[in-house]
Amino acid sequence: MPNETTYLFHLRQGVHWHNKPPVNGRELVAEDVKFTFDRFLTMPGNPSRELLEALDRVEVMDRYTVKFLLHEPFVWFLDTLAVMSGMVIIAPEVVEQFGDLKKPESAIGTGPFLLEHYEPNVKSVFTRNPTYFHDGQPYVDRVEWLVIEDASTGLAMYRAGQLDCGPMELWVVRQPDLEALQKSRPHLRYQDCQSLGGSMLALRTDQPPFNDVRVRRAISMAIDRQGLIAAVWGRGQPTPAIAPGLTAWSLPIDQLGAGAQYYQYNPQEARRLLAEAGFARGLQTPLAATGGIGMDHLDAVQLIQRSLKDVGITAELKLQEFGAYSATTNQGKFEGLAYGRFPLAWTADQPFFNTYIRQENMSHVNAPALTAMFKAQRRTQDVEARKHIVFDMQRYAAEQQYYIYLISPIYTASWQPYVKNYALHFTQDYGGRVAALWLDR
Repeated sequence: MPNETTYLFHLRQGVHWHNKPPVNGRELVAEDVKFTFDRFLTMPGNPSRELLEALDRVEVMDRYTVKFLLHEPFVWFLDTLAVMSGMVIIAPEVVEQFGDLKKPESAIGTGPFLLEHYEPNVKSVFTRNPTYFHDGQPYVDRVEWLVIEDASTGLAMYRAGQLDCGPMELWVVRQPDLEALQKSRPHLRYQDCQSLGGSMLALRTDQPPFNDVRVRRAISMAIDRQGLIAAVWGRGQPTPAIAPGLTAWSLPIDQLGAGAQYYQYNPQEARRLLAEAGFARGLQTPLAATGGIGMDHLDAVQLIQRSLKDVGITAELKLQEFGAYSATTNQGKFEGLAYGRFPLAWTADQPFFNTYIRQENMSHVNAPALTAMFKAQRRTQDVEARKHIVFDMQRYAAEQQYYIYLISPIYTASWQPYVKNYALHFTQDYGGRVAALWLDR
């Protein structure tokens, strides 16, 4: 990194693409990296384009060296390149042959497994890549990802030993099922981990009544977060803008300054704020949600609906199929309120970028003061100085309540005792974690 806007990458030599047409096992080189990010920056409709808005261009220096040049300093650049969503290197031959890469046959990379068979909504089968660049890995010869839509079916299969790891997303066990499973299957391995994400309500802050901060604060104080944890999740924490799993960057609730009070359950104060805002007789609003992010979330949103009713807010639940929710509500195309998850935060930059800065921020936030702080922290190389800015951003978000942050659950991963060298981590890189584990029966 010769300066704040230049990054030189020296590629590992001897990394080969999967031995499949059209790449046929050739070596990954700097031209592949340039092609990938040129495509990333110019492809129409790329939903992740804003992640690299600071990137100006990519230059090939030689076969194994590539230079990234930025428009402006972006201290989270390396972290952003490590985000699994949208940053994987793509071979130009694969794009030339398969176009939009939506066909299963286009799943060609340099990773530990090769896609052998894909059956939508049933399973995906992978086999070991014999030319993987980590010597000896992967240790297992074959992997089957099963799609199990019913949580009780997945749990029953796991109890019976038909699954090697926990049946839910991230290979975890639902908290309501955990105690019974631990009693009946104490030999299984268990690991707790505080989530890097959580749940929230988004609001149309560009429209009445949610453009009034008093209404937003009232909604926040109407919700019993500890009650949500006890009734639905079992364990977890009320969460601010950055989930507590990102321990170095997340402020505890009691350090949020004047905004801390709005995380306290106080229905009486909520009713007073609503009356002050002109809604002494209550208000009505739609509340969009989806079952596609898990049945626990449906339970949670119904409890929230009941809490809002207690302070005079009648929220009409509008359930959507997950695909429709992702294409509309998750992009800010809804009326009133929307329940959802806020993204996992591997950096302190991500949660603010996704929810406040990007054009499709769900709550339609337009906050120049927050935007100025956001840009400042992106330019601040000194980590401690950057933390102070990020902490101020969290205090500002707590006061304004553009989003009603709810809770961040504790997850419990589980796996069979014969699964060795495995531990929970919050990424979608399932292949990477499986490459390093082995089965000792």
